[in-house]
Amino acid sequence: MSAESTPGPDISGPGTKAGSHRRRRGAGRRALLVTAWTAAGILVLGGAGVGYLYFKLNGNLKTVDINQMLGGDRPTKVDNGSENILVLGSDTRSGANRKLGGGADDGSARSDTAMIVHVYKGHRKAAVVSVPRDTLIDRPACTEAQGTSHAAATGVMFNSAYSTGGAACAVKTVESMTGIRMDHYLEVDFSGFQKLIDELGGVQVTTTKAIDDPESHLDLKAGTHTLDGKQALGLVRTRHGVGDGSDLGRIQLQQAFIKALVNQIKQVGVLTSPTKLYDLADTATKTVTTDSDLGSVNSLIDFANGLKSVSAKNMRMVTMPVEYDPANPNRVIVAEAKAKLVWKALESDKPIPASATKGTATGQAKGVVTS
Repeated sequence: MSAESTPGPDISGPGTKAGSHRRRRGAGRRALLVTAWTAAGILVLGGAGVGYLYFKLNGNLKTVDINQMLGGDRPTKVDNGSENILVLGSDTRSGANRKLGGGADDGSARSDTAMIVHVYKGHRKAAVVSVPRDTLIDRPACTEAQGTSHAAATGVMFNSAYSTGGAACAVKTVESMTGIRMDHYLEVDFSGFQKLIDELGGVQVTTTKAIDDPESHLDLKAGTHTLDGKQALGLVRTRHGVGDGSDLGRIQLQQAFIKALVNQIKQVGVLTSPTKLYDLADTATKTVTTDSDLGSVNSLIDFANGLKSVSAKNMRMVTMPVEYDPANPNRVIVAEAKAKLVWKALESDKPIPASATKGTATGQAKGVVTS
């Protein structure tokens, strides 16, 4: 299996040093971006509730007016039938998320996982580009929703954009990096993710190796498993149970799990159970924050209908081309020439060429989990 094929490229630290020396501080804060796809699928299956159920679901949604906050200083939208969506996972470090993530209930918010989802014209295929949280980037100046301004910064970690200026800063940073306008924004939290997986009845995955990671409370033998919410959360959080223990290697597990989850959504038989259907839609709409253009159940249904033809086999999953930082093996830097090939392909609504990820950082978690 090549670095560009399912379940996605394997990028972890060289040898074991990069993974073993990484701080554990973020181990419990793995963003569950896959919930965005789940929410879309659930709303396709039955989001068109009636009467008070519709208004209840509509009231669950949280929105951010990205367009208003960023104004006109953005890349031009390419009108070729495609869509670009920035999907982030967040841990608000309060309430249920504190219990899952550990640490103080300080009310702060962090995002440790990010994906740029490109839906091709015709909405039958998609490309998903994972952005490693430890990538050192130049962050543009940002203004928070409350009006606080932050000066531009050089050589900071990618995930600091969200913690510095929230959703708008994360979108602005991605647009600055890629030169591509993000048409939509979806943010998910992982306390809702765990409940959602349980309500779906679990997600089936196959592990080719045993995974034992006390840090993420995960203990799986090699073989096929139907993961409940707690196990699924552990799988997408685990660093030390597979490969060389790096944070970057975990991206592969997350990408493989997304494919399994998409397949599960398409197969789940919720239409025969109105109660189950409502519970799923209720949890899904509580789990996501969207840009204002998607900030209603009707808008999400329309958006989800546009994605329902995208199956797991038609999702190309890669990681943004990176190299290890010569000054710090626990950080990566953008492989600029190869990254430009990725962004050019997406902007042109073309497939990402194999040459874009060939020779970039690789690791040892490839193929550990399959859908």
